[in-house]
Amino acid sequence: MKIAFFSSKMYDREFFDRYNTRHEIIYFDAPLNEQTVNLAWDCEVICAFVNDKITAAVIAALKASGVRLIALRSAGFNNTDIAAAKACDIPVVRVPAYSPHAVAEHALALILTLNRKTHKAYNRVREGNFSLERLMGFDLFGKTVGVIGTGKIGQIFCTNMLGIGCKVLAFDVIAHKDLEAAGVEYLPLIDIFQQSDIISLHCPLTEQTRHIIDQNSIAMMKQGVMLINTSRGGLVNTPASIEGLKTGRIGYLGLDVYEQEEKLFFNDLSENVIEDDDIMRLLSFPNVLITSHQGFFTQEALAEIAKTTLANIKAFEAGNLLVNRVV
Repeated sequence: MKIAFFSSKMYDREFFDRYNTRHEIIYFDAPLNEQTVNLAWDCEVICAFVNDKITAAVIAALKASGVRLIALRSAGFNNTDIAAAKACDIPVVRVPAYSPHAVAEHALALILTLNRKTHKAYNRVREGNFSLERLMGFDLFGKTVGVIGTGKIGQIFCTNMLGIGCKVLAFDVIAHKDLEAAGVEYLPLIDIFQQSDIISLHCPLTEQTRHIIDQNSIAMMKQGVMLINTSRGGLVNTPASIEGLKTGRIGYLGLDVYEQEEKLFFNDLSENVIEDDDIMRLLSFPNVLITSHQGFFTQEALAEIAKTTLANIKAFEAGNLLVNRVV
C-alpha cells in the first residue's frame, strides 16, 4: 500500500524502513494539517503522530484524495476527529501500548532530576564549580505519591514508586486489584490533591480530564508539591501552573508534554525567537524541568511503534479484524 507518512524524523525512517517489507512509504517532514493534506493525494494510508491535526476538514480532504485508513503511530488519538472519520467511513487505528515502561521510567527520571538537581550539578562541575550550595534534595523513601490514572503506564509507575519505598495513592474510574494488593490505595481525586507530596499524571486527555490541574486543584495541594506530567499537555492549565510556581504552592514542576507543544516540540528552534510567552515564563523558573515529549523515546518503543503500525496496515490490507481500531 502507498503510505503518506507525516511529521517524520530520521529515527522514524530508521525504524519503519527496518521493519517495512511490502509498502511504499513516502516520508514528509511536514505535519499533517489543512495546509499539507494535499501531500497525501493518491495514497491509501496516512501515518500520523501526536501533533498532527486530523480535523474534520482534513479527514474530508483525505477521503477525497483516496485515503482509506488513518494509522496513528501513537496511543493517544485526541488529535483526531473520530466522529468525522466514522462519518467518512475511514477506520482509525493506533498503537495502544508501545513501551509503557519507557514513559513510567521517564516520569521517575524527572522526579529524581528535579529533586536531586543533577542537571544543575552536571553543569556546575563542567565549569569547575564543585559547591553543593542550593543542590539539597529530599529522600523519596516514605514520601506520598499521588498517581492520577492507572492504565498500563500508571500501573508501572505505581510499582516503581512502591519499590523505592513511597506510599502510593491513586485515582481512576476503576481500581486495579493487583495494585491494591501490592499496597496502592485508591482515593477520591480531592484526597490525592490534598495528601500527596508528589503528583504524577498518567491519564488520557478527554473533555473530563482537560485542565484537571487548574487553579482550584492547585489550591488544594500541599505547599511545595512536586507535579509531574508525562501524559498530555492539556491536562495542565499552564497559566494556573505558573501562578502556582510564583506562590510556591508548586515547588517542583516536571513536564514532558505541554499544552501548545505542537508549535515547538520535535523541532530545533535554537536559532529562532520563541513567541510562546507561557513556555518562556516556565523556563525562567529554577524549579521547572521541561523535556520535549521524550518519554516514549527508547529503542524498544520505536521498534514496537513501527511493528504495530505496520501490522495494523497489513491487517487492513488483508481485510482482517483491526484489533487496534479506534473507530
